[in-house]
Amino acid sequence: MTYVALVVAALLSLFPIYYMFVVGTRSNDSLGQIPPPVTPGGNFFDNVERLFANPDAMFLVGLGNSFIVSTAVTVSVVFFSSLAGFAFAKLRFRGSNAMLLIIIGTMMVPTQLGIIPLYMIMASETLSWDGQLQAVIVPALVTGFGVFMMRQYASQAVSNELIEAARIDGCSTFRIFWHVVLPALRPAAAVLGLLTFMTTWNDFIWPLAVLGNGDNPTVQLSLSNLSNGYYSDMSQVFTGTAIACLPLLIVFIVFGKQIIGGIMQGAVKG
Repeated sequence: MTYVALVVAALLSLFPIYYMFVVGTRSNDSLGQIPPPVTPGGNFFDNVERLFANPDAMFLVGLGNSFIVSTAVTVSVVFFSSLAGFAFAKLRFRGSNAMLLIIIGTMMVPTQLGIIPLYMIMASETLSWDGQLQAVIVPALVTGFGVFMMRQYASQAVSNELIEAARIDGCSTFRIFWHVVLPALRPAAAVLGLLTFMTTWNDFIWPLAVLGNGDNPTVQLSLSNLSNGYYSDMSQVFTGTAIACLPLLIVFIVFGKQIIGGIMQGAVKG
């Protein structure tokens, strides 16, 4: 019964994704059929062609911008969070506990509360980043969740004896981090990287506020533009949604082994 329940739950979870691809391969006329179609059609490439040719969506530009933003934010968050997590877990300095509490406190503040002051900073005369991609990248270069997660993992995954042995061999603090600590943090870094990439790729509120309907949309803004107006071409919307999901699936497939290993290792240690 347990396996039956798991199979049913998996099918129910996968059906919306499957039906998204079904709608993306059909025309709008077939979507009004009763009962609705549940098998893929033959209009996928035609829908993709119309999607990329749609001047209002700028879908190809949105895909490229989202890839740039998500990759830059993911690399930065993993690196700086690992570096800060190592410092809080293994280095002793004055005020470390107070600083860690402040970082944890930032996780309790809703993101929506900071949109207006953050937008005022980005649109100020000093920066003038309104409508530019760096306005989406820079505020997300490091996160409190990432620092806390890597600190918790580093405190258990890296032994003090290993660090002391590296110091005796003449390694500097940064060389210890790069050659000793970072390889040990690889499973947790893979999990953090996946979560960060997914969050950044799917982010909508902040890109909408700072980019608006300009010439630098992210993929989520492009999908939003597809569904605006008096008439929504649902085949284009679901085709774009299916294409937008592919990078997330590719990232999970590529890093799936390390991600699952990191989750299981953390579960065993916990």
